[in-house]
Amino acid sequence: MTENTLRSVSVERTGTGHFTATNPRGGTISFGTGSAGDGGTDFTPVELLLAALGGCSAVDVDVATSRHSEPTEFTVTVTGNKVGDELGNRLTDLAVTFSVAFPDDEAGARARAILPRAVKVSHDKLCTVSRTVETGTPVTVTVGEA
Repeated sequence: MTENTLRSVSVERTGTGHFTATNPRGGTISFGTGSAGDGGTDFTPVELLLAALGGCSAVDVDVATSRHSEPTEFTVTVTGNKVGDELGNRLTDLAVTFSVAFPDDEAGARARAILPRAVKVSHDKLCTVSRTVETGTPVTVTVGEA
């Protein structure tokens, strides 16, 4: 049995400063420049990166904790500072903060007890997005035929 390790999305321009990413299963997400001139509500690529960081760990932590108890609150906030310097444009000081609450019962206590470890294991081992960012994986960019 061979393992399929390739992951992919395609990005299509839908208008000036507007794009749609499509995954192999047909799911889509629209994004753009976030320009105030066009309503400014689109996620920007930087915001999608932040969402991917938070979302990846959120999935890991939710799977681990919700086995014990359904959360009454589950919010992940991701922040970073956008800088431009001799290294080019990039984000620094990335931070992922979990705010999770569980019912005040025995199952909730079990979920609360494993929450810190679930967050740590996600960050240190499981979350492909944060592991990729932290290890500094090179990105190859090419121009293909249209």
